[in-house]
Amino acid sequence: MAQTTISIRIDEEIKKELEKTCKELGLNVTTAFTIFAKKMSREHRIPFEVSIDPFYSNSNKRAIDQSIEQINQGKVVVKTMEELEEMENE
Repeated sequence: MAQTTISIRIDEEIKKELEKTCKELGLNVTTAFTIFAKKMSREHRIPFEVSIDPFYSNSNKRAIDQSIEQINQGKVVVKTMEELEEMENE
């Protein structure tokens, strides 16, 4: 089978983590990408779920912004874990 080269740009830290994970699995990056390419070609789909982390949803961002605003306005009561546990036992 004839071989070809694919060049991709990837964040340096992601590349390091990828290489580390591949090494732990007994693979190299080329083999990992070949596995991915074969599976994607065979199934005609990305072989894993691609989704947006719900943490970054608009409603969650609004809730976080509101919480930050309440903190900035001093409208938040801060309790330590010990204080919360005492309240639970009351």
